[in-house]
Amino acid sequence: MSKTTLRKRISLTVVTALTAGFLSAVATSPVASAHNTTVSTSATNTEMTGVGTPNGSMFVATKLSTTGSAVVGAVSNALPTVAARSLGLLSKDSSSGTAQTATMLVSGTLSFYAPTAATDMAFVASAGTFAGTSGTGYNGAGTSWATNQTRTLAFFDVDTSTGVAQLWTAPSTAGTYTISLYGGTTTGAPTEAVPTGGSLQAKITVTVVATSAGGSYSPVYSVCNTSATSARALIAATTANVDSTDTVTNGNLWYVNFNLADAYANALDSGNIVVTATNGALVKLGTSTATPTAGTASTVVGYSAGTLTSVSVAQPTANAPITSTVTITYNGTTVCTKTVTIRGEVAKIVVGDIITQDLGGSSGVANGRWIDDTSGRAGLFTVTATDSAGNQVATSSIGTFSSDAASLAGQTIVSSITVDNSATATSSTSPSRYSTGIYTCGAVAGELKAAKLKFTNTGSGNVVTSDAFTLRCADDPYTYTASWDKASYVQGEIATLTVKFLDSKGNAANNTGTAGTWTGSTPMLTPISATGSAPVLDKNGTKTYTYSVGGSTAITAGSYVSVIDFTGTLTAASKATPAYKVSTGGDTTTNADVLKSIVALIASINKQIQALQKLILKR
Repeated sequence: MSKTTLRKRISLTVVTALTAGFLSAVATSPVASAHNTTVSTSATNTEMTGVGTPNGSMFVATKLSTTGSAVVGAVSNALPTVAARSLGLLSKDSSSGTAQTATMLVSGTLSFYAPTAATDMAFVASAGTFAGTSGTGYNGAGTSWATNQTRTLAFFDVDTSTGVAQLWTAPSTAGTYTISLYGGTTTGAPTEAVPTGGSLQAKITVTVVATSAGGSYSPVYSVCNTSATSARALIAATTANVDSTDTVTNGNLWYVNFNLADAYANALDSGNIVVTATNGALVKLGTSTATPTAGTASTVVGYSAGTLTSVSVAQPTANAPITSTVTITYNGTTVCTKTVTIRGEVAKIVVGDIITQDLGGSSGVANGRWIDDTSGRAGLFTVTATDSAGNQVATSSIGTFSSDAASLAGQTIVSSITVDNSATATSSTSPSRYSTGIYTCGAVAGELKAAKLKFTNTGSGNVVTSDAFTLRCADDPYTYTASWDKASYVQGEIATLTVKFLDSKGNAANNTGTAGTWTGSTPMLTPISATGSAPVLDKNGTKTYTYSVGGSTAITAGSYVSVIDFTGTLTAASKATPAYKVSTGGDTTTNADVLKSIVALIASINKQIQALQKLILKR
C-alpha cells in the first residue's frame, strides 16, 4: 500500500460550560473565525478541495449544530465538510496546519476532517474522548474501532485517496488541550500501539473554560470609524478605528461605520441598535449589504448584528452647517461616539492680502512675490469663504464669484474684478483653502475704495456680497525715499529702514514687480533681514529692512549718514542718504556740554542778582 508522510499539526482551546441556553445563542451568533468563514449555524465549512493539503492539513467545522449534537463529516463523497457540525465552538483561527488555535465550551464537541493520500492516520488527544468516526478501511488487524472510540486515540488505515473525519469531545474541566494528527507509510506509520508514529500532520491547541467570555460587546475587537466618501468597506484592518480627515461639503453625507464583536473577535448576535444625533442632525441605519441614504429623524432604532454596518448623517436644514455628536448603542451599551461637521453654503466672503496692480495690467503675480503659499497660483488678492457657523468652505464646486457691478460704476480706475482660482480645500494648512483674484487697471493711477465681490450659491441661489475693499492702480517704481524709524539708537537696539517707492507721477508704486537690486552703506548697523536682492514691495509701495545696532562688535558713538542706492535699476532716482546717531548707552557727556551748562548757570545767577538789585532800589 502506497503511503505518504503527513506534516502538519493543529491546536485547540475549550472555554465555557455547554448549556442549552448557550447553544441557542451560538446558533444565531455570526463569528469572524476560521478559514475565512464565520462560526454560526449559517456558516459554510471550509472545503478541503483546493484548500487543504493531503497529509498536511486538518480542519474544524465552523458550522454549528442546532440539534444539540455534533455531526461527524461523511466521507463517502470525499467531502466531509458538507455534513460536519461542531457543538460549543466559540472561535477558530484561520490556519489548518500545526499551529492552530480554537476556543470552545467545556463538554463541547469539535468535528474534525482532513484530506488524505493513501496513508495510515491517527488522531491523538491529550484529554477528552473521540467518537463518531468516518473513513475507509479501519485497522482490522488489531483492536476494533469500538474499543478506541472512548479513548484519546482514533486510528485509521486508509487505502485510497479520500478524507477522514472524527469527533472529539472536550473534558468537563476547563483547561488547555491538544489534538494532533499523525500520518505515514507502512514503514514507520502510526499504529494503535504507537499512534504518534510517522510524521505530525496537524495540531490544534484548544482552550476550554467554564464560562464563556463571548456574546458581549468588546471594544478591543470592535471597529468604529468615520468616512466622508463610502461606508462598510472601510471597516478593514488597514483603517480600523481610524477616522476620516476629509471635509463633508454642503448637501453631502457623513458615514459612521461600525463592526461589533465579542472578546473572541466573533460578530455579536443580532441586538437592539439605537442611533442618536445631537443638534437635530438626521441619521439612518444601513445594513451589512447596503449603504444608507439620508435619514429623516435624529433617532433611529434597528435590530441587527452590527456587522459591517453604517449610519448616514445629514443636515437637518438645507444649506445650513451642522456639527453633531452621533452615539450608537447596542442592547443599551454605548459602542461608538463620533462628532462630525457638515459645512453649509457660503454665508460670508472676506477679501484680503491685496496688492497694487500695474497701470494697464490685467494678470496676477505668482506666490513668492505676493503670498508665499507654495501653491504657484497667481493673484492680486485672496478670498476666504465661510458658512454661517464660521467654518471655512471650499468654493470650487458649490457656486460662482462675480464682481459687484454697482461698485465699479462711475469710475475708470478699475475696469473688472475676477476670481481666477477657486478654493478647493478647507484645511488650515492648505494653500488651497482660499480663492485668489485679479483686477484690471486703466491708464490712470488711483484708488477704488468701494470695490465689492459677490458669490452665488448654486444650490440655493443665495447671493453673498463682501464688505467694501480698496483696490489701487499705480505705475512701476521710478524714484524712492528712505528713512530710519528713529533719529538715534543705543547699541543693542533694532533699527528699521523703510524705503518707499514712487511711480513717475509721485504715486506709491505698484508691487506686481520688484524694485531691482541695490547696495547700501549703514555704519555701525548690522543687517538682520536680507539686503541687496530685488525687494518685493507691499501694497503701499514700501519695503522695510531691519538692522542690529552694533551687532556683536563694539561701536563708536557719533552721527552717521547711510547710503541707500537703487540707482543701478531706477536710473531716474538719486541715492538716499538718511542720517542717524548711535551711542553705547553709557555717559556720553562731553567737555563742551559741561562748559555750556556752566555758562548757562552763570547767566541764570546774573539774572537773579539783577532782579534782586532792582527790588532793593525800589524800597
